[in-house]
Amino acid sequence: MTDVIQVVTTTSSREEADKIAQALVIRKLAACVQVSGPIASTYRWQGQLESSQEWMCVAKTRQSHYAAVEHAIRELHSYELPEILAFAVTEGSPGYLEWLCAELGNLNPPDDAIEAP
Repeated sequence: MTDVIQVVTTTSSREEADKIAQALVIRKLAACVQVSGPIASTYRWQGQLESSQEWMCVAKTRQSHYAAVEHAIRELHSYELPEILAFAVTEGSPGYLEWLCAELGNLNPPDDAIEAP
């Protein structure tokens, strides 16, 4: 078991997805962010059935960085209520996990709890 997680969000444009990906990596909140899309999303929003084209960001980080990652996504995201989900990484190649952890910045305190605006 590792403390590595993948944090997923979706955006309405490739430009917004790239902006979030670059910010997370530059701030050393994620070692890597993959952007894929367009993807088709179907959901209910404010009582209406919606379908839209979105781009998905998958950020590789550690559990200790989650609060800061969530804060950064909310800061940069255009959606009123963005999808922000974290998934545990239970296994991974040792070399990749070592690289991932080495690329992340240190947070003080480790469980950096940044308050949302």
